[in-house]
Amino acid sequence: MFRIIGTIALVAALSACSQDEPKALPNIPQAGVIKQDIAPKPYQLQQTLFFGGDILTMVGDKPEYVEAVVEREGRIVFTGSQAEAFKRFEGKAELYDLKGNTLMPGFIEPHLHPSIAALMLPNEVIAPHDWVLPDGVKKGVQTPEAYIKRLSQSIKDNAKSDKMFFVWGYHQLWHGELNRETLNKLSPDKPVAVIHRSFHEIFLNDKAIEMFGIKESEFSGNPQVDWKGGHFYEGGWLALVPKISHILVDPQSYKTGLAKMTQLIRKNGITTIAEPGFPSSDFKMEYDLLKQEMDKKPPYDVYLIPNGTQLYAMAGNDNHKAMEVMENLPEQYNTDNIKFLPKQVKLFADGAIYSLLMQMKEGYADGHQGEWMTPLTLFKEQLSLYWQNDYKIHVHSNGDLGIQQVLDYNSEDQQRNPKKDHRLTLHHMGYFTDKQADEIAGLGIEASVNPFYLWALADKYATDGLGAERAGSLVRVKSLTDRGVPVSFHSDFAMAPVEPLTLAWTAVNRVTANNSLLSQEQRIDAYTAMKAITSTAARTLNLEKSIGTIEEGKTANFTILKENPLKVEPMDIKDIAILGTVFHGETLVNKVSNLKQ
Repeated sequence: MFRIIGTIALVAALSACSQDEPKALPNIPQAGVIKQDIAPKPYQLQQTLFFGGDILTMVGDKPEYVEAVVEREGRIVFTGSQAEAFKRFEGKAELYDLKGNTLMPGFIEPHLHPSIAALMLPNEVIAPHDWVLPDGVKKGVQTPEAYIKRLSQSIKDNAKSDKMFFVWGYHQLWHGELNRETLNKLSPDKPVAVIHRSFHEIFLNDKAIEMFGIKESEFSGNPQVDWKGGHFYEGGWLALVPKISHILVDPQSYKTGLAKMTQLIRKNGITTIAEPGFPSSDFKMEYDLLKQEMDKKPPYDVYLIPNGTQLYAMAGNDNHKAMEVMENLPEQYNTDNIKFLPKQVKLFADGAIYSLLMQMKEGYADGHQGEWMTPLTLFKEQLSLYWQNDYKIHVHSNGDLGIQQVLDYNSEDQQRNPKKDHRLTLHHMGYFTDKQADEIAGLGIEASVNPFYLWALADKYATDGLGAERAGSLVRVKSLTDRGVPVSFHSDFAMAPVEPLTLAWTAVNRVTANNSLLSQEQRIDAYTAMKAITSTAARTLNLEKSIGTIEEGKTANFTILKENPLKVEPMDIKDIAILGTVFHGETLVNKVSNLKQ
């Protein structure tokens, strides 16, 4: 998904659209090692024996259970029968009786953006659908009248004359036209900035423009800036961000957002997250604030995948220098719970599905075309460079034309330099065809998809944008799994809620927000869906040797569920209560009941 603070892309356009030079890489001292503990800790366990419920290992292509698991100092040292576990460990391990509940590998979120969470969660949310936040539910609004009413009331209740008021969630297909004039009428004396649901666009009123200190002349010639309408989108948004980052990224608010993100991660049974595409724009700020949150020892690990195009800009528009920077990141910045994944990179193809700017072979119903996030000459150069240097490549790609471009370029790279088990991974994959699924499988490409697109967008895009056939076939997971393509699920938060069970539920049932059952031939079974948030999610990050399944020698990261997802009705999967997690052997119990979108 588009990186909130000027994700890369359109790098050539960046120089044309913005007069600001890319920020240089910071000289941050090497981070200190953090002791891997969770505080507060009521007691120190040397060994724990889990038994008394379904223990689903997620090993293999079919469900496999064991009766008992023993962890020692955060490592799994035994899986097998309860009788053998008690024979070997009784009296030597703390006993944890599951009491009929289900133990699984800890859920893994392989594509989540702390920077988006940090900006969204502390500010106002007015979106088409309900959003579950740590402190309650923000109800969705789905008509222009309801949106303006809610926005007006929120401005009245929350906006201040001396502080920017940010609102996230607007989408024109539900909320109608929005512009500077409308915002001026709603808020003539307080600065208001409305961020689009996609995070690709922003709308400003006069007071916001005044507070940001920007002038029309700074955006002269930029076709993606409607100055009169106060609308900055795609390249216009990218050009704006450097000029407003001192206000957009408020450290105190950002830290509050990260803390709320931690609450959501814990509540939803996640023990590992990854951000593909770090940094968004400001390496030092993003790393320092993330490290402050992780210094609190929350019960999850963070893995970072370098942002190839952003580092390209920060390294003076030089891909080779950007790659040199990547080579040194793990040694410089890794801690016990923040790690840069070595020899991995994130690149960007076409635009966002939420903005209807993914590149589609047949275009859109109204005749408009999508956008490329990275100019194709640069994109091709980046793909080839990292392929030649044995990187695992992650590519943001959404539409069938965008995906096809990746396939065509990679096919050329593979002909020149064949590789096995290269694991190039397409991320998001809003719309593609069976023919393309064949090509993906043939090239050995893997997938990390966002099945929530179908739930949130299919109904609306059937009548606006894609048409019923294409909208009903969003995120065709079974087309991939039937061909043996490894598939993981991710939220790309906040493009979907950070709820792995909701992602699995959507792929299993293929039901929409309007309760439409679409492309039911693309439904997958519950076990395959659970693999996508455990074992295959670990594979997406090249971490399957340490997490993702319950096997001896692996990290003792578990999620404890009230019910077994393989034994409930498919429509009930998203509502299974998450009772807690075990993180590196330490058990944490959820004290609040789950709220689901």
